[in-house]
Amino acid sequence: MNNTTEPTPVPITVWHVPTARPGETMSLPLAQRLIVAYTRGRRLILDLTIGEQLARSAHALHRRHARHARHASVKGPHRAALIVTAWPLDGADPTTVMAGCQGRLMSAGCLAVVQRGVDYTVNQTMIAAAHDAGLTYRDHIVGVHADLRVHADVLVFVKP
Repeated sequence: MNNTTEPTPVPITVWHVPTARPGETMSLPLAQRLIVAYTRGRRLILDLTIGEQLARSAHALHRRHARHARHASVKGPHRAALIVTAWPLDGADPTTVMAGCQGRLMSAGCLAVVQRGVDYTVNQTMIAAAHDAGLTYRDHIVGVHADLRVHADVLVFVKP
């Protein structure tokens, strides 16, 4: 048992998927794997990404999908099983964005933050912002195609 204040380590999983095209958040195979891994049934997926990959994957996998303006106030009547967004946040305050997403997640829902090849100090900023918003760091996925220098990091947070 861990009796210190140190956080429990989060597993790092490697998924072999193509990289996103320029100007898009993720590739279609990465979107499909996120949906399969973190949703069930007709649960809602809230899309804060750039590109149509998440929408296409949700449709193909028979999930409900809603696109939302990136990092605008994330409000609405329905709770999402999965929210997918991209980092960086285009000047938005990370804690405010994380709190808005936390408010839209259903119990045990997941927030997946996709970033393209950033350094690990950014991860620590995101993890701290998520913690401040009441989210728990659950998974770290590294999406690689052929070259580890060109990859996507996906940090997954869960609403307890």
